[in-house]
Amino acid sequence: MMKTLLLSSGGLLVCAFLFAVALQCSADSNAERISALLDLQSRSADGVIRFDDGAVQRFIQEIEVRPYSLIVFFDALQLRDNSDLRLADLRREFGLLASAYIRHNEGTPAASKVFFVDLEFKQSQRSFSLFAVNSLPHIRHIAAGSSSFKDVDAMEPSDFSRQAEGMSSFVESRTKQKVGTIERPPPVTRKQLIILVGGLLAVAPFILKKVLAGNTLLHDPKVWTSFSLFVYFFSVSGGMHNIIRSMPLFMADRNNPGKLVFFYQASGMQLGAEGFTVGSLYMVFGLALAYITHFLPRVKSQTTQRTVMVTCMVIGFWVVRQVIYLDNWKTGYSVHGYWPNNWR
Repeated sequence: MMKTLLLSSGGLLVCAFLFAVALQCSADSNAERISALLDLQSRSADGVIRFDDGAVQRFIQEIEVRPYSLIVFFDALQLRDNSDLRLADLRREFGLLASAYIRHNEGTPAASKVFFVDLEFKQSQRSFSLFAVNSLPHIRHIAAGSSSFKDVDAMEPSDFSRQAEGMSSFVESRTKQKVGTIERPPPVTRKQLIILVGGLLAVAPFILKKVLAGNTLLHDPKVWTSFSLFVYFFSVSGGMHNIIRSMPLFMADRNNPGKLVFFYQASGMQLGAEGFTVGSLYMVFGLALAYITHFLPRVKSQTTQRTVMVTCMVIGFWVVRQVIYLDNWKTGYSVHGYWPNNWR
């Protein structure tokens, strides 16, 4: 009986020892992974670590008990040109979020509790499938704990609309860690501002002298004429639309990435090249009309007047025809002249 008890006690001691060794090995392994993540984070310009399929395997799947949370930004460089997705802007905001968290928690235990990483589609296609990500933009929170993906939740679109501040609320609610204040870089640095003010003070006397003498660009009619033409072109080419919607000048063909698309055949989207082309046609028509009404009457030769008039009419007809053709091609609606059946 005593021998049996001794054997049982010995077995329990061996199991306890093996369990303690396993826990120690797991702790050492996790400490090594955290150290590696901190090292990769320090090498990143904004604190966001670039993951690939191998990093996902090492830092997420292979760990039985994960002592840290991960905030994952899913990215695709080939879709950066799509202004509706705003991937470049959101990735910049994500970097501001990561920098704010690192700065606020530097030197505290929370510094190793949350890490910010991004996954690029071409480098991490297996991971995209693993997380079942089929649309962008997309940000996931992987909670601390087991290597299973049950404790994974996605950020709501409303958080994206609030940029880094909305992302901060999502991170704090999921990780229970404080992010800190989002600090955006100023548009003009202190050094640039000092140089700018110094330059203005240096040239101020010369500018004042020319203003008092009436010898500046603002007194030149040619400058105002050029400015008026620019405003006209900016208006008819949809320049404000391009700025508000952040429309690109052109985009890569999805079926053939090596080919550029300057005209997009759909009424709901307009590239910058389309607006500039139509704006140029309007500009030609407007300049021809302005020349006919303001300068052509001053020409004394009737032959020259008639020749220029016919030329301008031909150019105007060609311009209008091109605009109608582009509108028909883009929208599918045809524009044509017709004779009424009867007059009323």
